[in-house]
Amino acid sequence: MELRQIQYFVAVAEELHFGRAAERLHIGQPAVSQQVRRLERELRTELFDRSRRTVTLTPAGRALLPEGRELLKALDTFAAKARRLAAQSEATLRVGISSALGERLDDFLDALPADGAGTRFEFQTLDAHTRLDEVRAGRLDAAFVRGLDSAPGLRLLTLWYDPLVVALPAAHPLAGRGRLDLADLAGLPLRIAPREKNPVLYDTVVAACRTAGFEVTLGPPSTGLQDTLADIGAGTPGWTLMYPTAAGTVSSRRIALLPLDGAPVTIRMSLALRENADPARQELLVSASAQVRRRIAREGRTDAEE
Repeated sequence: MELRQIQYFVAVAEELHFGRAAERLHIGQPAVSQQVRRLERELRTELFDRSRRTVTLTPAGRALLPEGRELLKALDTFAAKARRLAAQSEATLRVGISSALGERLDDFLDALPADGAGTRFEFQTLDAHTRLDEVRAGRLDAAFVRGLDSAPGLRLLTLWYDPLVVALPAAHPLAGRGRLDLADLAGLPLRIAPREKNPVLYDTVVAACRTAGFEVTLGPPSTGLQDTLADIGAGTPGWTLMYPTAAGTVSSRRIALLPLDGAPVTIRMSLALRENADPARQELLVSASAQVRRRIAREGRTDAEE
């Protein structure tokens, strides 16, 4: 039995005319009649009553028609999935990233489903505003972004929450503690990028300090993490908050990194996709994002959810 025989049977059953079925299938009528006859011989039953001028289904033909349609539907589904898998395996996904992802990027790549493991990635390190614009324009397939609840024209998939850690001079009396309360830092100058440069981080930290009962004392603005850490390590009074993924880059013994007690100061990391993105690529990225969340939760890491 061949699938084309099922295809010819369904076409004739729906048209109830061998000629129209042949036209629909774009083949000659003799070929349709021949294959349907062969199918009937293999099944050892008549599917059509040809005793009149019109073609009608026999009881066996009527009973088998739904199964025939299901077979063809399954074939279409099979072919469509094969095309999606082929597109995924050959795809190059362009993703915008920040400079402080660290091992999180490895977590994301490890979470790719098996049918997308051959996907090639191109990463571009851009500022957050540019990342979002590039996704909207279709020049990026996705982008990692922090702290957004929504973005016009984009779909945001929550990946994890980053609990910020405190960096302060190792010689400061507070550095000897294992953990800090945010209120302990009241009065010590905060080194942070201006709000226009990083509104998400600035607003999150300022709001957390107000919740802790104090207004921040701003020190010289941070022009870059490494420069700020160098100033703090050299003895300039001050402190800053940094993402845990960037903590591994701190090698100076003059800097102390301390977690915060109580409610952590967290910033959500999301993956931004276009709402009308290619379905196959979107399916791959959505699956990977969900796997990242499950993996963090399974490992008991507290940043899996807020």
